[in-house]
Amino acid sequence: MRRFCSLFLLTVLCCLLVWQPVAHAGNIDIPYARIESGDDGYRLAASFSFELSHELENIITSGIPLYFVTEVEITRPRWYWFDEKTITSLQSVRISYNVLTRQYRASINGSFAQNYKDLDEALSLVRRPSRWIVADKSVLSYGASYNIGLRVKLDTDQLPKPLQFNALNNSDWRLSSDWKRMTFKADEK
Repeated sequence: MRRFCSLFLLTVLCCLLVWQPVAHAGNIDIPYARIESGDDGYRLAASFSFELSHELENIITSGIPLYFVTEVEITRPRWYWFDEKTITSLQSVRISYNVLTRQYRASINGSFAQNYKDLDEALSLVRRPSRWIVADKSVLSYGASYNIGLRVKLDTDQLPKPLQFNALNNSDWRLSSDWKRMTFKADEK
């Protein structure tokens, strides 16, 4: 009996050492997403739903910026070969906190910067991005059907190196959505 118990405890200990919690993507929801046709191109209209962990809020308030990347992939299906990758479009939102002024600052792709009084207002640029152009009118063929892939994630590669290591080991830092897939038919306007 004693040998059985020690063997059992050894097995449990080995399983605990080998087992690592897997970070499941999907802690950002995409309740709404579609591509809209306009005069100047095709725009993404989307909304994302998520909350920052207490640890990520502390990182921002200590003066370290967080970067959120929204990625759109447009492919055209082909019956004879792999899908043709037509366009990949990225939008990056940087959110930081100024300790002296006690204001949050958010910028889109490093250009559009605006100050906010609280974090939720600054995160609205990520949660409800402006309708940005993901494809020019001339790139997509009229009447052709396209597959659209959309996701948003916290870009941990932009963090300082010590925090990148922490992000690998901490599931609170793995803030990402699953790929949302949809189809779209290009038209003229």
